[in-house]
Amino acid sequence: MAEKNQSANMAVAGPELSQLRALIEERSGISFDDSPEHDFAARVRGHMAVKKMVHASGLLRLVRGSNLEYDELLECLLAHPTWFLRSSSPFAVLEKKVLSEMHQRKFWENPRSLRIWSAGCATGEEPYSIAMTICDSLEFASAWNIHILATDINHAALQQAERGLYPPHALGALTARQKETYFTLVNDQYLVRPTIRNMVSFAQMNLAQTVYMGRFDVIFCINVLIYFDEARRAALVHRFHEYLESGGYLFLGSGEAVGRAAAGKFEVSSHGDCILYKKPIAPKPDKTPHGIGSRNGKTEREKKA
Repeated sequence: MAEKNQSANMAVAGPELSQLRALIEERSGISFDDSPEHDFAARVRGHMAVKKMVHASGLLRLVRGSNLEYDELLECLLAHPTWFLRSSSPFAVLEKKVLSEMHQRKFWENPRSLRIWSAGCATGEEPYSIAMTICDSLEFASAWNIHILATDINHAALQQAERGLYPPHALGALTARQKETYFTLVNDQYLVRPTIRNMVSFAQMNLAQTVYMGRFDVIFCINVLIYFDEARRAALVHRFHEYLESGGYLFLGSGEAVGRAAAGKFEVSSHGDCILYKKPIAPKPDKTPHGIGSRNGKTEREKKA
């Protein structure tokens, strides 16, 4: 067994590994390395073990010849454990700062609407956590038109998110009241209730490709930029800036650098383990008609001068 594992390790460490990286980056825009966050070689070995394969060359042939095999490998590489209200800082900031500000700014709008994008939503814990935070903190949330768009490249993860069925450990950070209010216990699993399920819509999307979905008040993209090279990170953050409403907010992870040029478009602040980027509020246009109180465009004061 040890000899077989050693053979597999040596095979995976060869040029086929570089070709797998290049293939994935070409097709998805996602860049993998052997950093602890990615652990590319170890994940490839794990996938090969599931497939009962010894040589990476065989895996390379499979993913080149089959979209299904490619998707399965990508799902394995992107799979990460997650849970509801993971990393509490972003949701605390969403509740105490962002939603409070949105409530004041939009209170007199008719209808009052709130659009949020969870970019890289994985198995759905993030968008559902956003929905719970809104219901827990936004006054008269039912009187708002709230839409949370949740997207991910991983088809299998999205299927699980749409099912809305989670094991008990995924709810470990929730209070007893939140579990009772937002979930139904079904055969030792927790099913998301319609209260928050109906606030979220899911769609498959590759962030490396430009797709315009309208404007958003808030965008969450936490621990996603680490999968892109510097140029793609800058381009994506530029798109986020375009997609945000004036005064809108972008949530990123604490270790995600966006580059000085991209960051310069935002007002940046740190809150615990999240970085908050605010799109500056555009100045209101001067609605005073040209020439009021003047003759030939000059005010009385200018004429006296």
